[in-house]
Amino acid sequence: MIQRIQTLYLLAAFALCIGCLCSPIAHFFVQEACSLGEEAYGLWGSYERVDMYNLWLASGGKHLFYFCPVLMAILVIATALVFIDIWLYKRRALQMRVVTFSMILLVAWYIAYGIITLNLLNTEMMLWRPHWTTAFPAAALILLYLAFRRILKDEMLVRSLDRLR
Repeated sequence: MIQRIQTLYLLAAFALCIGCLCSPIAHFFVQEACSLGEEAYGLWGSYERVDMYNLWLASGGKHLFYFCPVLMAILVIATALVFIDIWLYKRRALQMRVVTFSMILLVAWYIAYGIITLNLLNTEMMLWRPHWTTAFPAAALILLYLAFRRILKDEMLVRSLDRLR
């Protein structure tokens, strides 16, 4: 199992998804805090910088409130599917379907991330900076694509060997 390159791709994609689950994915700055250089009062309280995680918003080490479970749910399901997919190495057809569904979920995560970010920018938030861990699902998406190609290659090899018998 571990000697197959697609298993290594899947393990790396799993690690990247876990990393994105545990890290902030964006930073927002309240408009008044950015322009005046002092504390701002408004929707988020007296915070200058608000960190966005997959499930909650935090500022100064304290979480403000649970925000959007959609991001967390999509990423948890994709991460679980990638982990399960590692153990499906004997069933390549199912493994390819699970990889494809995981890739679709990661694309859906970026769509939901964009929608939520745009909705937050329409409130009192002014500046938005994505955190570098926002690239983790994209890297996982690339690794899942590479794993899909290697699984397909293995399937074609097995089929060609079956034809020779």
